[in-house]
Amino acid sequence: MDDNNRDSGVLLVEGTGSVRTVTMNRPDWMNAVNEELHSELADVWAGLRDDDEVGAVVLTGAGRGFSAGGDMDFLNRVSNDPDFRYRTMAEARRIVTELIAFPKPVIAAVNGPAVGLGCSLAVLSDVVFMSERAFMADPHVTLGLVAADGGALAWPLAMSMLRAKEYLLTGDRIDAATAERLGMANHVVPAEEVLPSAHALARRLADQPKQALRDTKRALNMHVTAAVGNVIDFAFAAEAETFALPTFREQLDSYTTERNIGNSRAAASS
Repeated sequence: MDDNNRDSGVLLVEGTGSVRTVTMNRPDWMNAVNEELHSELADVWAGLRDDDEVGAVVLTGAGRGFSAGGDMDFLNRVSNDPDFRYRTMAEARRIVTELIAFPKPVIAAVNGPAVGLGCSLAVLSDVVFMSERAFMADPHVTLGLVAADGGALAWPLAMSMLRAKEYLLTGDRIDAATAERLGMANHVVPAEEVLPSAHALARRLADQPKQALRDTKRALNMHVTAAVGNVIDFAFAAEAETFALPTFREQLDSYTTERNIGNSRAAASS
């Protein structure tokens, strides 16, 4: 692996030439975000920003999923450990702000479910290619949390406010065709074409005149920065508060129990 690539185990940065592929790499957990992956997602953008060889980035997930949101053990620790919760909220804020400020095009290759933070990562990217079998969802409210790390920040910029309210307040899934219609995805393609399509566009964008490309993205993202800046402080403070409430712990315990029962039934029938 050369100096332009990295492998933390849970986050891979690979590629040569002007395009890098950033892959969330916890395929057995549908790339659910644990403590290590959360930290890597906050740190990865600075290195790619400062690498003059890199002209564009493709963001995707290993295996069948893009990202299933927060890992249950990780969320449980955020809920029960106040110091860890404070650090995690600061890190979550940095994931959002680093991605918005990143000067090079980010193409999301949504190869499977994009849930919670995973959905936010996709919607905060510059162009989204989505598998026809994938879906998006933000179940923060269903779990008893404020949808701070992207949903409440970015969804109203991609769709109407009425639609954003409906999907964030219910946590309902958004299938690929609906996501494209609402403005959360640019292109819906067969599963096998998601990554090649994203790479093709990334190479095309990386070949554009560098300063014109970056400053145009910067100008466009000034709209995003202004909108996010109006709500980000309240949103993360409110999410931190709901992490500490008994309601969240009850919902998380219930979800974990239901998932374990489902896994046991699946194992018994196999």
